[in-house]
Amino acid sequence: MASIFGSLRACVVALPRIRSPTGNTHVSRILFSPHNQLLRSSRILSTRYCSSTSVIMTTDLTNKQTDSGDFRLPLDVKPTHYDVTIKTDLENSIFEGVVKIDLDVKKETSTIVFNSADLKLNDASLYSDELKIKQIDPSPSLDDKAERCVLSFSTPVPAGSKATLSIGFSGELTGAMMGYYKSSFEHDGTKKYYTLTQFEPTAARRAFPCWDEPLLKATFTVTMISRADTVNLSNMPITSEEIYESHTTKAEDPSLEALFSALTTQDSPEAQWKISKFQTTPPMSTYLVAYANGRFAYLESSYKSPLSGKTRPLRIYSTPDVIHQAQYALDIKAKVLPIYEEIFDIEYPLPKLDTLVAHDFDAGAMENWGLITGRTSAFLLDPKKADVAAKKRVTVFQSHEVAHMWFGDITTMEWWDYLYLNEGFATLMGEVIVVDRVYPEWKVDSSFISEHLNDALDLDAKLSSHPIEVHCPDANQINQIFDSLSYAKAGSVLRMLSNFVGQERFLKGVSIYLKKHLYGNTVTKDLWQGISESTGVDVPRIMDNWISKIGFPVLTVTESENGIHVRQDRFLESGPAEEKDNETIWTVPLALLTATNDKVNIDKSFVLETREKTLAIDTSKPFKLNAGTYGVYRVLYSDERFAAIAKEAAKGDDVFSLNDRIGLVHDIMAFSKAGFCKVSSALTIVDILHDEKEFLVWDSIARNIATLVLTWWEHEAVVNDLDAFRRALFTPIVKRLGYEYSPSESVDISQLRTRAVGQAAVAGDSAVVEELKTRFAEYMRTQDDSRIAGDLFRTTILTAVKHGGREEYEFAKALYENPTTPPSKSISAVMAMCASQDEACIKDTFTYILSKARTQDIIYFINGLQTNFRTRRSCAQFFQDNYAELAKRFEGNFSFKDIVSSSFGNLTKEEDYQKIVDFFKDKDTSRYNLALSQTLESLRASRGWIKRSTSDIAEWLSEWKKGTLRSSPP
Repeated sequence: MASIFGSLRACVVALPRIRSPTGNTHVSRILFSPHNQLLRSSRILSTRYCSSTSVIMTTDLTNKQTDSGDFRLPLDVKPTHYDVTIKTDLENSIFEGVVKIDLDVKKETSTIVFNSADLKLNDASLYSDELKIKQIDPSPSLDDKAERCVLSFSTPVPAGSKATLSIGFSGELTGAMMGYYKSSFEHDGTKKYYTLTQFEPTAARRAFPCWDEPLLKATFTVTMISRADTVNLSNMPITSEEIYESHTTKAEDPSLEALFSALTTQDSPEAQWKISKFQTTPPMSTYLVAYANGRFAYLESSYKSPLSGKTRPLRIYSTPDVIHQAQYALDIKAKVLPIYEEIFDIEYPLPKLDTLVAHDFDAGAMENWGLITGRTSAFLLDPKKADVAAKKRVTVFQSHEVAHMWFGDITTMEWWDYLYLNEGFATLMGEVIVVDRVYPEWKVDSSFISEHLNDALDLDAKLSSHPIEVHCPDANQINQIFDSLSYAKAGSVLRMLSNFVGQERFLKGVSIYLKKHLYGNTVTKDLWQGISESTGVDVPRIMDNWISKIGFPVLTVTESENGIHVRQDRFLESGPAEEKDNETIWTVPLALLTATNDKVNIDKSFVLETREKTLAIDTSKPFKLNAGTYGVYRVLYSDERFAAIAKEAAKGDDVFSLNDRIGLVHDIMAFSKAGFCKVSSALTIVDILHDEKEFLVWDSIARNIATLVLTWWEHEAVVNDLDAFRRALFTPIVKRLGYEYSPSESVDISQLRTRAVGQAAVAGDSAVVEELKTRFAEYMRTQDDSRIAGDLFRTTILTAVKHGGREEYEFAKALYENPTTPPSKSISAVMAMCASQDEACIKDTFTYILSKARTQDIIYFINGLQTNFRTRRSCAQFFQDNYAELAKRFEGNFSFKDIVSSSFGNLTKEEDYQKIVDFFKDKDTSRYNLALSQTLESLRASRGWIKRSTSDIAEWLSEWKKGTLRSSPP
């Protein structure tokens, strides 16, 4: 699954993310940077977790050590096949059906226990092949809290036999964005509906009775009954489809007669019913089952398998009004599928692969086998004015979900403890390795450092973090571990391993792992065995603590005449770890870079397996640990060595690579926050790099200066000076590159222009602001946006509304409300509405959130209001005032935890901490307590940073204003 926050990491200027589910792509959360509506501190609180109801910060994910048996279904019987028949009634917003489940009886039993939630059950019966009897339970026992149903029968079914369970069910089609639910769109001014499923992690039980656990794989045959003028979709292709005729269409099973008898046979297509039968699936987990019904349109393509030569059809479906925006996503799917087959040496096994674009979707996207689903922002873009950020976003979402066709669908984690086996691999494969083969000019391995690695390290630098492999027995709280650790840290650790053993051998090991567990379930040791086999490396020895332990190390480098002394300790954003929190010793690939006589050497053989180690090197020459920034750790040098590395890095790629320069900027700022060095040291590094040419280095600089503004937002003098510093850095780039884009220019130049204009605008450069306002005014006057480049649309509309009034605000609102506005523009319009400085407009926005905004878009409004200094505190109050309604609207959804974090994550006053604790003390925080604990911990860390560094940052900026530094104003 791709988290909406998580996945959007790849596009810093793109959209706020909400971290996948749903590979669900799934994925994933993002806070916007201070004073900067264009940069977000991508925290996938991004994306999902597991824990207790206390707001006390803890790494425990449950209130107590709970055995998985308390939540896992008994294994007296095991399902092997489901026949699921669903009738969808869009007009009355209900569904009903019958499921017949073939069971292997493993242990003699007279009770059958399965999952069911929010369904009305009827006609439950069990037929035993051996006993040749059919037994009925007229009054099933339902446990709403455990989401289980228990059926009791008078005669036990014997072990080793087979049985068939048949149950009728019905439920309401709501806008819950989980289970089987309805989504809406407007056509010719009329609201219309369609349906789709979202089952990960535990919502299949809301659509039909089932054994809703990933280990309990079975095959599925789906039959859909729907209005004749609608389209039915499922994981597999349709084998037959017929219009229901009462005299000729017969139910193949007596249990279906009640469904069929209620169908009408009128001549009008709108009144007629049809029956669509789909092929049987391979063995799969319930969370991957999918079906949908609506008046969809589609685009079609295909790809040829490089392994078998077979041609498979590929389609993308959406409502007819936006289908023209889906071509790019379809093209990406066709490009990446053969690459995955070649890498894994495993052919995609299903006869087709569809994508369905939904207007209402909780996560970013979801990897249902054969039928990927996801929100409009994940798969649609303006075909005429697609910006680089939008292309990256769609590419990453589609590729991430296709990666899951192998990681998650063919081979599935045994339980949610091992979620990272799905999401970490989909992040690395789907967003880096495969995308790099399609678009090498995007430099995705380098962008990974800011979009994933640094994001993960930021979250993992908290005591309230959790291990990648996290014990989470209660599947109903699994949403909490769909976060930056399961996605970004897992992907980062796998990237580190790949670099250490070599990518080719790493991928060979992954192929071995997949082939050994086709259609099966796996745990961590299965993956390590595959990679060990291909590399000859003892992978568990290297990797176990990275996966099973919380946190990551800081390597402190002390220089001497004979070399360097390296010590590892746990890194925390609040400062040096106490002994009780500093017990783990990681096996750290050091990747030592040394430069001698214009020759650069990277030695990957050095590994730190103890607390401390001494390396004999010539410290009079340039050197650096963690060459290429592949390691999941930070390296602390003396201020003098940091400056020496920066000065050498400022010369270009001769010694230190692009990756090294990006990592340097992130490390020094993280150390300044934790108190290992001063903010002035970090700003000095930025000053040294002020002539940098690479976009991704400027991107890391912009992110980190934005973090400073975000933190000191209530210190007007500091913010004003930081904005002046930003203007000095980025306005010269605007003057050099201008506002016009050329198809012949590099992606780097395009992105650098976008970032420079955005930074100059948000920092208040008057010339840039006026230019953007002028271009937007012409757009408002003529309805022609040709003078606003797609890459600058968000910056332009944000600037125009922020510095404008009611007219600009209403124009942005109209854009958001237009159902055919491309997603990138639509979300930009939301952010612009939230940027208004007009009190009446601000008031209208708060009212609008609960009255007219789509539920899935509320996170965008919250993030937007948090980037506006005028609304930051009122946004937190808005959450508190409307907590009950918000909690209800997001009940069971992934994104509520992100709304909690975003609403409070930018508060920094001493009293804020206690006010937040007091507010939540009588709330059931079990759905989001991990995110809440992380938010509170961040608040305290920020407060400590402000106390410690305000005078230091002010003094450095004062010296900068005097003209004594490289980037000082003339």
